[in-house]
Amino acid sequence: MDGFGSDFSAGGSGGKVDTGVIMEQVKVQIAVANAQELLQRMTDKCFKKCIGKPGSTLDNSEQKCIAMCMDRYMDAWNTVSRTYNSRLQRERARM
Repeated sequence: MDGFGSDFSAGGSGGKVDTGVIMEQVKVQIAVANAQELLQRMTDKCFKKCIGKPGSTLDNSEQKCIAMCMDRYMDAWNTVSRTYNSRLQRERARM
């Protein structure tokens, strides 16, 4: 995100803004933000569910719970994402 403003002009075209480059940079930033949010939500939910007494290490049952919780959360996230994308494509096709 440090290089966000570095590619605003297209190949020395006299300062013209290349909207395609900007759109791609925005898409990348949105994807990174979504991944960070997913990881944060998954961590919060699974920690609350699986960790009874926080300590310096996780016991076996906590490790298994965390792994299973994260797997289920990712499965649910992927199902919702696929369904949402499918609906978006159907709506775009209607236009």
